[in-house]
Amino acid sequence: MVNRVASSNSALVMKVIGIVCILSFFVDFGVLLLDFSPTNKQLQVGLVTTIVDRGIVPLLGIGTIFVSSWMNNAEDRPQGLDLRLPALILANLFGLMFLLMFPLHLNNVRQASTQRVSQISQDAQQAETQLNNQLSQFLDQLNNDQAKAQLEQVRNQAKAQFAELLKDEQKYKQALDNPRLPAAQKELLKKFKANPQELDKFIDQQTDPKEVANQRISQIRQRKEEAEKQAKDRAWKSGLRIGISSLLLSIGYIIIGWTGLKGMGALQGGGKRKTPAR
Repeated sequence: MVNRVASSNSALVMKVIGIVCILSFFVDFGVLLLDFSPTNKQLQVGLVTTIVDRGIVPLLGIGTIFVSSWMNNAEDRPQGLDLRLPALILANLFGLMFLLMFPLHLNNVRQASTQRVSQISQDAQQAETQLNNQLSQFLDQLNNDQAKAQLEQVRNQAKAQFAELLKDEQKYKQALDNPRLPAAQKELLKKFKANPQELDKFIDQQTDPKEVANQRISQIRQRKEEAEKQAKDRAWKSGLRIGISSLLLSIGYIIIGWTGLKGMGALQGGGKRKTPAR
């Protein structure tokens, strides 16, 4: 008697767990749809990603509902509210939904990646244009003698600082032994020590507005290429992971729903059985 009561309670618990799993998925789905936008591909990618990541939850819910039904059948107890047929219909609907999400997500990821790469390119182009405008303004300001004198003064001060460091052997060795100093700067110091003319050339390059602008443009273009590569890699990985997961969920739901309905006779012909010939 105690075993029958415990088994009955276990079956009820399994059924409640299944219902809660399925309902929680629909709650999440409804909340996500509040931010849905048919024109925003990024939001659509995020929506499908979240739904697919949560797609296993109703599958577990359907499974626990059937476990509950099998437990009742094993004990020859009445089913009460039989949820097997609604669960199987729901499984087929889920299978169709995840099947449609597979090509939809791949297309959205492709379009979102294209939009992101285009935005990165536009931002880089604006940065280059702004930098060129600043260079033009700065070159215009250098046309007067006062600005040229100030630039020459900056160059002389930089050369004097480096020259003082290179002449003082103690400071020079301390700079080379300093772990915080980048290796590239240490190599420059060694080069300047070996050939003082390299110092003059370096200072002229670093204080040449056009050279500085070209270096910054190179940095902008390098960051642009890195950002574009990262955007494409993220899109490819997202499309592959979510696409395959959606396809697997679709196959799983359809197999469960279709075989379950066939097993319950829901897909059999509606005709009566033929009576055997006497």
